[in-house]
Amino acid sequence: MDIITTSPGIELLLRWLHFMAGITWIGLLYYINFVQTPFFGTELGGQARSAMVRGLVPNVLWWFRWGAMFTFLSGLAIVALRWGHGEILGSPRMTAVLTGGAMGTLMWANVWFVIWPAQQIAIASANAVAAGGEADPQAAALAPRAARASRTNTLFSIPMLFFMGAASHFAIGGAVTAYWVTALVVILLVEANAMVSSSPLHKPLGTVSGTLYFGFALTLVLYVLQQVILG
Repeated sequence: MDIITTSPGIELLLRWLHFMAGITWIGLLYYINFVQTPFFGTELGGQARSAMVRGLVPNVLWWFRWGAMFTFLSGLAIVALRWGHGEILGSPRMTAVLTGGAMGTLMWANVWFVIWPAQQIAIASANAVAAGGEADPQAAALAPRAARASRTNTLFSIPMLFFMGAASHFAIGGAVTAYWVTALVVILLVEANAMVSSSPLHKPLGTVSGTLYFGFALTLVLYVLQQVILG
């Protein structure tokens, strides 16, 4: 197989890039949510927070956001390549892949349009305070939604990885349109929970364990929907 001039070879390279970028992105997502954020909530973490926000966090966020970008773009390229070679988007494999891809796309959007803009302001505010200036009030105002978006990405990562990994194991068919309408409503409601400040479902996102339970519950709901509607 010619790895550069044939479609299978190009797809192999895209998958390789997709895996590497995805591992970088999701690994840092888990580091932020499972390690860094809980540490900032401790006494020692509170003392170290300013220095870490100014020194460590910008480097973490560089790899984080570009990992997200390359995961998204390589995944989009793989889907386009397979579609261009005749794979039907409603096939069992593509339905599972695109279920994960729908959540991955929202995760990418959360990184670039919610989390990163808020963190830019937080980093600039920390640098201003360290230089003897005043904190930017926007940093505190934007922090809760950015935190919910980050926890929602952690939540989404659980079903996203399940459906990506299980794509070749599903034998499904039937009312694909009905499945997508139902699945997208469920997925968008979870996303809306992060964006709406008064949602009653914020509480599970307040802890790592609650976020994980929420993620496994969403995986089960989407799996049952596939089995009931497409099984």
